[in-house]
Amino acid sequence: MIWFGGDYNPEQWDAATWAEDDDLMRRARVNTVTVGVFSWALLEHEEGKFEFGWLDDALDRLHAGGVRVVLATPTASPPPWFTLAYPDAMPVRPDGTRLWHGSRDTYCAAAPAYRRAARRMADQLGRRYCGHPALALWHVHNEYGTLCWCDHAAAAFRSWLRCRYGAGGAGLAALNEAWGTAFWSQRYSSWDQVLPPRATQYLPNPGQELDFRRFWSDELLAAYTEQRDLLRSHSPGIPVTTNFMGPDRLVVDPWTWGREVDAVAVDHYLSTAETEAGHADIAFVSDWARGVGRGRPWLLMEQAPSAVVDDGVLVHRAPGRMLADSLGYVARGSDAVLFFQWRASRAGAELYHPALVPHAGPDTRIFGEAVALGEALERLAEVAGSTVSCDAAVLVDAASHWALRSRGLPSPHVRHLDVARAAHAALWRSGLGCDIAPPGADLSGYRLVVVPAVYLLSDEAAASLRAFTEGGGHLVVTFCSGIAAPSHWVRTGGYPGALRDVLGIRVEEFHPLHPEASATLTVTDRAPGGPAHSLTGQLWTERLRAEGADVLAFYAAGALTGLPAITRHAFGAGTAWYLSTQLADDDLTALLRGIAAEAGVLPAAPAPPGVSLTRRRDSRGRSWLFAVNHGAATTRLPAVGLDLIAGREIAGAIDLPPGGVAVIRERARLNAPW
Repeated sequence: MIWFGGDYNPEQWDAATWAEDDDLMRRARVNTVTVGVFSWALLEHEEGKFEFGWLDDALDRLHAGGVRVVLATPTASPPPWFTLAYPDAMPVRPDGTRLWHGSRDTYCAAAPAYRRAARRMADQLGRRYCGHPALALWHVHNEYGTLCWCDHAAAAFRSWLRCRYGAGGAGLAALNEAWGTAFWSQRYSSWDQVLPPRATQYLPNPGQELDFRRFWSDELLAAYTEQRDLLRSHSPGIPVTTNFMGPDRLVVDPWTWGREVDAVAVDHYLSTAETEAGHADIAFVSDWARGVGRGRPWLLMEQAPSAVVDDGVLVHRAPGRMLADSLGYVARGSDAVLFFQWRASRAGAELYHPALVPHAGPDTRIFGEAVALGEALERLAEVAGSTVSCDAAVLVDAASHWALRSRGLPSPHVRHLDVARAAHAALWRSGLGCDIAPPGADLSGYRLVVVPAVYLLSDEAAASLRAFTEGGGHLVVTFCSGIAAPSHWVRTGGYPGALRDVLGIRVEEFHPLHPEASATLTVTDRAPGGPAHSLTGQLWTERLRAEGADVLAFYAAGALTGLPAITRHAFGAGTAWYLSTQLADDDLTALLRGIAAEAGVLPAAPAPPGVSLTRRRDSRGRSWLFAVNHGAATTRLPAVGLDLIAGREIAGAIDLPPGGVAVIRERARLNAPW
């Protein structure tokens, strides 16, 4: 079964609306809803005084209607009584400003009073609902990611640092070394002197900032596991998770958290209504979620039913996108299509947030598309549990994302995730499946690995990339990769210090570009993509020296005229490529498509531009080909099998109109190279 439904807030409505909800959920074939995410003030109206009657009734009613419940702990939004009783548990900004109650996430997760209250709530819910037949999944908290710079956070930060570097004088010496405190007279002689990186006169210490982000990831994880373990103690057979925000809001380290949840659950909200960009975004986030779960099926916990917020403006996607976009997630491993929210709220901060049942009611396009989506997902029940496998991977690293946001770097415009997205989108436009993996991951199953501005690289991760290439893999490394060690210490002797031998190059100088500037590259006839031609570079350039590598493209103008821009180096049985600039989208797509072809990485099936094809397989040898046409023209695709969406046999090809989708249970593989 593919889970279908979304956040449901019965506490906002009356009995007549509940009855209508029951009927509409049956019409839409909703089988799963999330309940209680922001209900703390109703469940615990005074400290230690609980009222569960309304929640009992809601779960009983949902169960009677055949709807399973994802039951949340409401700890992301403490009630007003908590604020009044524990003002020191309110979050503090870097400049020392303490925030007030009146929104959500009004807490410091390092405050002892907050942690006690959160554990108490989780324990009460676990005791009461552990045996309820509607309970399918525990949902701890909501979108962990609130940071704080208060004194509670400072004390917890010091404890974390002692664990990381050691206690006493030896640990303090190790911290001073890691943070480079010999610079600007920052040496600490006592642990009491160590504080969070609060607002200061000029540039903060980058090592301190980086460790503070690592600390908060671990502190929030500890808050999660406290609740998780309580819930498990009451209901050991019920899985527990929390909903990650997408990779663009990397407040926590997903690779560490992925080991602590029973299923990876992700919230993803598109920021553009444009079709191709939206599908590329869905592909990236889906592959990231699958990677965080180490290849297991994952759960799309939240998305918006129709509209997106583009530069503050609510913009609707084209009709039909609800089905096409949702299947984009399912194609890449999601076993759930859940939304925020079921029914649009009449009051509160998100009263205009899109919903499956909008303010206008069920006689609307949006609810009609929800019904069609529910019918389609019901036909796809057999796909649940199957997985996606790929021959290519793009590395994504939370620490590099944090480090490249530090002030004082050569350019504020280089963002790790932007470079990673560009590489992933180039592979996606080429029709190539792609995993997202962390540095240091097992790369033995891949033919092609892309390292996109992975600024921090440990010796172990560098050794993994070296072994991958030496063993016959194709490695593509971009600018701003392997520059510094995990402590944020720059590797000396020339960039990228961690990978110079693999790449056969040495970078002497960075030459970043302003956002509006570009650089022209002349390509030699040895580069993939045909005869000599020109490419466009953006964002970054470098003074690069080839030390064993072949030069595939030179800078054609300016201070770097005639110097290498793109190189290829034979290393062991493999090949390592280096890109010293951010190529324009079409140029990057052509280059990576050519490199992928050399590596033997092929599409799931042949398809023209504008059509996404992804294949899921199960342990029984069955396979399903997902096709989504986000182009402007009808296209014909070769296929043999049963189209589960349309319920008809496909004897050799299928015509897919613009916006059309198909999920084909394949009968046999055609005589083709994919």
